[in-house]
Amino acid sequence: MVAGLEWHILWQRIFHPDHVFVLALWRTIYISVLAQTLGVVLGLIAALMRMSKVWPLRFLSGLYVLIFRGTPVIVQIFFVYFGANLLFGFTLIPRSVNFGLFTMDGAAFAGILALGINEGSYMREIIRAGIDAVDRGQLEAARSLGMPYRLAMRRIVLPQATRFIIPPLGNEFNNMMKTSSLVFFIGVTELFGDAEIRYSTTFKPVEYFLAVAFWYLVLTTVWSLIQAQIERKLAVSERGDELSFRERVAAAWLPAAMRIRGTQ
Repeated sequence: MVAGLEWHILWQRIFHPDHVFVLALWRTIYISVLAQTLGVVLGLIAALMRMSKVWPLRFLSGLYVLIFRGTPVIVQIFFVYFGANLLFGFTLIPRSVNFGLFTMDGAAFAGILALGINEGSYMREIIRAGIDAVDRGQLEAARSLGMPYRLAMRRIVLPQATRFIIPPLGNEFNNMMKTSSLVFFIGVTELFGDAEIRYSTTFKPVEYFLAVAFWYLVLTTVWSLIQAQIERKLAVSERGDELSFRERVAAAWLPAAMRIRGTQ
């Protein structure tokens, strides 16, 4: 079976991608980044609404989570692209969106909007849990000093909550890069869409889908490394000066040298 592979196709897709493939890769990246950014913003708003003393805001936040976590993402994408204009009676999703410096296809815009709204329902719980992880007494102390609630949240609570939010946020973005493949079903040619088009014309599914799996693996691996560095920068060690990965490896192989380092 391995001998039956067209190795030159796999080699070309991995090491010599053409211009069309590079554009598809770029679409996957910017759709994922923009959708995740929108999801974080919506999640923050929904989390603050959930913590509000005004019950209609809490109700709307709960309804938002109930709807978008309880229905499939692909259904939401189709609804936004095909049904939003009919539902609201005006052109919410145009054929193309002009942002001044660049123009975005309407299908890509709809995909970003649908993925971002869906992601916001998950980010609400992540952000709420991060805020709850911060000692409540710090907010009360800030309020006792005369600091307004919004200012205390922005300067005291949210910066500390960030280190609790970043790990699950990174995992969500990792998942977003893979979920972005669903926008192909509304006509956006991203990584999976490009592989599907090539397969439909050559009937070589193994070669093209192996290549696209490789590139998804590259994207998620690169992001995992970036996420690890961000987490390390934000981490607060209870033991003081935390050793890096390289220093822990050195400690395992050269314990005497590390003891000397610790006494300096």
